[in-house]
Amino acid sequence: MSSASEERGKTRPKITVSDLTMAYGSSVVMQDLDFTINERDIFVIMGGSGSGKSTLLRHLVGLHEPARGTIFYQGTSAGFWEMPPPERERLLRRFGVLYQGGALWSSMTLAENVALPLQEYVQAGAEEISAVSSLKLALVGLAGFEEYYPSEISGGMTKRAGLARAMALDPDVLFFDEPSAGLDPLSARRLDDLILDLRDSLGATIVVVTHELQSIFAIADNSVFLDGESKTMIASGNPKELLAGSKDPRVRAFLTRGEETSRG
Repeated sequence: MSSASEERGKTRPKITVSDLTMAYGSSVVMQDLDFTINERDIFVIMGGSGSGKSTLLRHLVGLHEPARGTIFYQGTSAGFWEMPPPERERLLRRFGVLYQGGALWSSMTLAENVALPLQEYVQAGAEEISAVSSLKLALVGLAGFEEYYPSEISGGMTKRAGLARAMALDPDVLFFDEPSAGLDPLSARRLDDLILDLRDSLGATIVVVTHELQSIFAIADNSVFLDGESKTMIASGNPKELLAGSKDPRVRAFLTRGEETSRG
């Protein structure tokens, strides 16, 4: 039987970004982006504040149309925005998204939050949906918290509940926007461990926007580094390998938090 690492070694592109330019009107955010996210990888989008990380994530999940370039997804012969709307809609159901604050409905219990996409898109009875909601919450360590409201749980638990909802439709790509933001170090470490476990157990491809170095080095298989000054990507690859081999001072400063410069 092949191990999870052996399976990941069989490189298959999941998302391919080609000649991508992102802009708001005439204001260019990033340009000339070319990279590939492989199947079952944990892929990190990193860079300084204001470099366009979250904007890139919104392009990858189909919320913003590129100013130029194309995003291809596994199993499709055309770029996302070249597809007919019904085909785009079907593709979007393969995605799960965890937003920065969890984005849970405060008036709903955790189980009701997780059930919401199931009620919208799955033909199933109330008992089946309830069972699936409980299962998803159990997968993120929240068994027994089905009837709690978001205001009754901690920030780390809120992130995990948001992840359970993102997993509701069994997506094959999960997108996380700053999942560790606002968490204490222990909760952030637990969330990193959960992300690794979910990738290995579910075989999902995971795309993470983060600037947290501990998380980057703990979970990333691959990455792209966005530079706000030049408005393009200046590095890609495994972050540990970039730390060891990159000669670009901007990349090294980010990955060492400037410690090398301060020591010099």
